Amino acid sequence: MPKTIILTGCTRGCGRALVDRFIEAGHTVAGCGRNESEINKLRNIYPAPHRFDAIDVTDDRAVKDWATSVLQEVGTPDLLINNAAIINRSANLWELNAEEFDQVVDINIKGVVNTIRHFTPAMIEQNSGVIVNFSSGWGRSTSPQVAPYCATKFAVEGLSKALAQEIPDSMACVPLSPGVINTEMLQSCSPDVAPNAPTPEEWSHTAAKFILNISAGDNGKSLSVG
Repeated sequence: MPKTIILTGCTRGCGRALVDRFIEAGHTVAGCGRNESEINKLRNIYPAPHRFDAIDVTDDRAVKDWATSVLQEVGTPDLLINNAAIINRSANLWELNAEEFDQVVDINIKGVVNTIRHFTPAMIEQNSGVIVNFSSGWGRSTSPQVAPYCATKFAVEGLSKALAQEIPDSMACVPLSPGVINTEMLQSCSPDVAPNAPTPEEWSHTAAKFILNISAGDNGKSLSVG
């Protein structure tokens, strides 16, 4: 059955690849990203009923207005995917200034909560839906020089599992580790690992099917693609 899917961070990397897979499979996608040029490209490739908007997920007012419009135009999501995230520049924690730390926290944690705040009530009213918050292997283990990123992904794990205890039994909220993928983020922090990892395009064929099969029975579980 076709699903309505909300996807943040849809203009590059894993998010962009998932857009293609979901639409190929017959689903409707409403996505957001900060790059207006890339958003315009998506609009040209995938017109209505799909919808793409330039939104900064750290701006709660903008997310609220976007969600209100999307809910009216596209409908209540069957699947809400919080994919938007950034990683800090590789450095020891004390070498990163407050602004650098805040940027990672604002996007990776607050951005996730903002979309949950404005889409979840409609999903609860509908008494169905799945919330997928992208975590990471670094949300379950740690490495040096990526402490802010680790902190935010550990937070995603915790808030996802707490939210899973708050929503109806007919719904699900899960933290999902996508695995090791050759994205710009991985290239920035692990340039020796990235070339041997699958590309987002390669990864997306398995990942899209995996995500679409998440159900209420998975509520609160830490899941991993592959």
